[in-house]
Amino acid sequence: MDIEALRSFLAFVETGSFTRAAKQSFRSQSAISMQMKKLEDELNTQLFTKDGRMLVLTEDGQRLATHATQIIATHDDALLELKNKLPQQTIHLGCPDDYAESILPYIVALLREEHPHISLQITCAPSVHLKGLLDSNRLDLAIVTRSPTSQEGYFLQTDKGIWVGSPHHDIVNQQPLPIVLFQRDCKFHSAAIEGLIKRNRHYQLVSCCISATANKGLVRQGLAISAMAKCSMPNDLIELIAPHLPSLPVVDIVLSLPSKPHLLLSPESINRMIDRYHCEQFATEKS
Repeated sequence: MDIEALRSFLAFVETGSFTRAAKQSFRSQSAISMQMKKLEDELNTQLFTKDGRMLVLTEDGQRLATHATQIIATHDDALLELKNKLPQQTIHLGCPDDYAESILPYIVALLREEHPHISLQITCAPSVHLKGLLDSNRLDLAIVTRSPTSQEGYFLQTDKGIWVGSPHHDIVNQQPLPIVLFQRDCKFHSAAIEGLIKRNRHYQLVSCCISATANKGLVRQGLAISAMAKCSMPNDLIELIAPHLPSLPVVDIVLSLPSKPHLLLSPESINRMIDRYHCEQFATEKS
């Protein structure tokens, strides 16, 4: 049996629909349907049946679910054992620059725990660019943002855009308001500009760049205020709240994989990392 077809089958078992299974497996719904048809033909049995409007497993489908879990686990264990005997593996990881100091170190630590012998090649770029690299299979894994209504990737955490400034420079009421923002395809960029325009607040865009370090440096010097993700705000800057500052959107931060994932990055491996990430975040919030 095709191992990837079994993974897609288990994705249906976990999600309850071909649509959600397709998103979880980074495949089209038609590709999932074809895989399931081939499985049924190979096994000469029906794996799915209709229960009202719902598609559910037959008895043979339930039996296969039990075996598929064991088969995939054995397959991945064998691959991992053999891979760890080979020369050091390189994983290409992408991360937006504004999460390079906050989320990236956690993910690197979790990857190293899961695969101690790997070497990482890290690319810092906006989420839009990283998704393009994933689509062309030039990255093995990327930390990216998605809208809260999307089901893309493996969920890490929710974050909110905030306005930040220097505690030593009171410029929030300056006219025009000096601002530094990330690139134009950043959700916070458009929300900040559109919100200020709706409030008839005059502003001056001092700088627009992809570098979080540059933005924070300009804010520290009191040259401008900025809109950024809350988890990216350094301790030496402060959150700004004022009637003329528009609210900024909420985003989900996820781990996203390409259509052809690295052999070391199995769904089971990624899920273990995600579980540990959530545990660490919960412990941090409690402390």
